[in-house]
Amino acid sequence: MKARRFAQILSLGLLAAVGSTAAAHAQSTTLTISWWGYNGEKMNANIITPFKKICGCEIVFETGNNADRLNKLKLRDGKGVDVIYLTDSFSQLGIEQGLFQEIDPSKIPNLADIYELGKAPQGKYGPAYTIGRVGIVYDSAKVNPPITAWGDLWRDDLKSSVSLPGITTTAGPLVVLEAGKHGGADAYEDTDKAFSEVEALKPNVVKNYNTGSELVNLISTGEVRVALAQDFTLASMQAAVPTMTWAKLKDGDIATLNTVNIPKGSENVELAHQFINFILSKEVQQAEAEQGVDAPISTKVSLTPDQAKIWTYGPDMVASLTRIDYAKMNAAKADWIDRWNEVFGQ
Repeated sequence: MKARRFAQILSLGLLAAVGSTAAAHAQSTTLTISWWGYNGEKMNANIITPFKKICGCEIVFETGNNADRLNKLKLRDGKGVDVIYLTDSFSQLGIEQGLFQEIDPSKIPNLADIYELGKAPQGKYGPAYTIGRVGIVYDSAKVNPPITAWGDLWRDDLKSSVSLPGITTTAGPLVVLEAGKHGGADAYEDTDKAFSEVEALKPNVVKNYNTGSELVNLISTGEVRVALAQDFTLASMQAAVPTMTWAKLKDGDIATLNTVNIPKGSENVELAHQFINFILSKEVQQAEAEQGVDAPISTKVSLTPDQAKIWTYGPDMVASLTRIDYAKMNAAKADWIDRWNEVFGQ
């Protein structure tokens, strides 16, 4: 009996030790996330705090803009970060530089509930977690007739009233693509024609902007009545000038996707997959959309018209968007930057 009792005590002791070791391991695991650093309080409430309860891990951040964070990852040969948030133009660069590993879709079941264009936007790499669009905004109180096509940017009545995104921003190169179309050419095949149309647009341009806050300031002071912009700036522009309106373009808006990838040097690959699955959940997507953080990419999210008005939302709107081949764009961008700076004297 004593021997049996001793064996039971020993067994329980071993189980306790294993449990204690597992708990200690969970507490010592740190998930490192690279992202922009905005809306920190809402991200902490909607994502970080609830996920930490699930994983029992610590979470730390590396913050900065797309280019800086991607460059840091490249210098470390893909190490030091477990999950990285990037716009699709920069995640394409990361893929081309061999910095990311392929994801395992079986470990991200919530992929089944997101829009098709977000599931594998760049092949076997990370999905999109939010969807946006680039289009034209204008002050409906000062611009008449309304803007209804990309070609309207060249209208004579818009002289000295337009702001364009700088060429090194996410939306900047899209100006070149639309300039090519305006001239009846493919900007990749006939760059000269595209930039002759950029030159023709110059009289309408007041200033190129590089940040959303800079654009909002130009709108609020009345210097700018029309801008090519991303939709996440719309709410701020309307707060400054209520008559700012998102143009209904007959030739359609352009899709922008923010992606999440797992760098090749991640030390917590399983946990990284778990985190990506979590941010694609209906609950997280719903909260982020309702609170004005990110547009939902989950088809399970339901928004009121008032909640949805600032977002790229719903199957019809998503289906109408044009996608960009960022591999082709990245290959052309260096030449485009030089030509752009010649036109605008930068």
